[in-house]
Amino acid sequence: VQLQASGGGLVQAGGSLRLSCAASGRTFSDYTVGWFRQAPGKEREFVAAIRSRGGVTVYADSVKGRFTISRDNAKNTVYLRMNSLNPEDTALYYCAAGRSLILSSIRSQTSYDFWGQGTQVTVSS
Repeated sequence: VQLQASGGGLVQAGGSLRLSCAASGRTFSDYTVGWFRQAPGKEREFVAAIRSRGGVTVYADSVKGRFTISRDNAKNTVYLRMNSLNPEDTALYYCAAGRSLILSSIRSQTSYDFWGQGTQVTVSS
């Protein structure tokens, strides 16, 4: 699976962005897709994930209620809608895909086999 993340940019605090993760190469609907982010000087962290067919979603506590992950299997794309952004959301955002993920491992980076290149999100105060 090849993943292409896009949609990042510069936004003021309180603003919104929608990230996209476009996939190609295999049956996208079989894959769980996750979003992770890495801020300067920090480790990469889990943001949100959506299971393959059932569409079960999981969020990090820091984004719950502000971010929404969704998928359109017909378009081989997963979206991350980000509302009420704050400067702490500034990071390089990555999407990743993996198969046969159990729910307890969905937050772990090692559960994902394929990664996109990242898209930068910068939130100004």
